[in-house]
Amino acid sequence: MFSMPYRIPLKASLFFLLFSSLALRAQTVLTADGQTDTYTLINSTFGGSSEEVPDCSHPDFGPHITQEWDNDFNKPVFFFYIHVTPDNDRCVNFDRQRNEIKAATSAPDSLRGFFGDTVMYRWAFKLDNGFQPSPSFTHIHQIKAVDGDNGAPIITITPRSGSSNDILQIINVNSSGQTTVLTSTDLTPFEGEWIDAQETVTYDFNGSYSLTLTRISDGAQLLSFSSDSIDVWRNGTTWVRPKWGIYRSLNHPDFLRDEVVHFDQLCISKNSDCPAPGPAQ
Repeated sequence: MFSMPYRIPLKASLFFLLFSSLALRAQTVLTADGQTDTYTLINSTFGGSSEEVPDCSHPDFGPHITQEWDNDFNKPVFFFYIHVTPDNDRCVNFDRQRNEIKAATSAPDSLRGFFGDTVMYRWAFKLDNGFQPSPSFTHIHQIKAVDGDNGAPIITITPRSGSSNDILQIINVNSSGQTTVLTSTDLTPFEGEWIDAQETVTYDFNGSYSLTLTRISDGAQLLSFSSDSIDVWRNGTTWVRPKWGIYRSLNHPDFLRDEVVHFDQLCISKNSDCPAPGPAQ
């Protein structure tokens, strides 16, 4: 005896399809609101314990990520503070300093980059006028494997002190450990300006990667790179995640000064575009 198939009512069916479509196209956007405790806001958005801060080495300063008013954006934004002394890397490493946020280890799948996924990351950042990077490394964005071969970042955006001028580098470290500077440009046009960073990655040993950096004030494109054949995966990893903030070497402290790097409207999205960051309307 055969039973009749269960039929979903039309309205429920349409709701289910709509909900499924929205879920597939869901975006996660971290935006400063000036009201919620900063670490609580970051952790609740990025799926758990998401901050790696130097508060333990510098408790007198207080939280090294705050929300403060920005006149250009006409709203609060995130301020990432780093001090030449006494900040370090979470009281674990003392030859470097780290003040970063990331998708948490407990993050939902919507924030995890799996093999074969295409993920868009989009955010706004600003380096202060006269920003002083290290000749070693000063990362302001990383894409890293969570497990497996996770020592070196897959992608970094790195201001670097040069012999004649400071530059901004986009660096790839492939699954064989080979480091390649994908592109670089003069750092000066970025200083004191809000930048719209739009990055799209298809995760594979032969994947794709694109990045455009656009000055928000006048729409000028300051950097662009795209490759449809690039190694952006890691041996033995199950997923990768983005990191934002400032992570710099202390090998050359005489090159450095206390800095504030500004971020806002950090978006992670699969299967849909992130909204363009910019001033509050």
